Amino acid sequence: MPITKDQKQQQVADLADLLSTSKLTVFASYNGTGVKQMQALRKSAKETDTSVKVVKNRLVKVALKGNDVYKDVDTSSLNGQLLYAFNSEDEVAGAQTLHNFAKENPTLNILGAIDAEGNLLSEEEAKHLATLPSKDQLRGQLVGVIAVPLSGFVSVMAGNIRSLNNVLKARSEAIS
Repeated sequence: MPITKDQKQQQVADLADLLSTSKLTVFASYNGTGVKQMQALRKSAKETDTSVKVVKNRLVKVALKGNDVYKDVDTSSLNGQLLYAFNSEDEVAGAQTLHNFAKENPTLNILGAIDAEGNLLSEEEAKHLATLPSKDQLRGQLVGVIAVPLSGFVSVMAGNIRSLNNVLKARSEAIS
């Protein structure tokens, strides 16, 4: 059953909202991906607050043209059966979700991405973003880098106190 013009306008409005809030929109071909696999993808995407949508490319193009930031995006690569992953919290989460899913399901192929500034990223750039650590992983690494010198400083200071304690103990034993 075809969708009505009002439903299409609602979908375009929803897409425009997703595009405007998304830090990175990744698009991928999903030819040959089964329903159960798509359900698994949506479930894993939900864990990272990523929204995965399968919509007509024509509606996505209309939503892009209606947004001042995205109106100059080259939409020539938006062909075939595509799905779109939107994430408003983390720049790389959508790409990572699709990349991890594509490792186990070769029928999914990342074709590119559109960043928040309206730049079209190539397939290689989108896949490279997918290999970057997430914000939480980067924060953990930063804390680790900061903590190492501090723990070394604490060890040095504890060593000085331990040495002083040993000297005082030896002195008190010598006096006794």
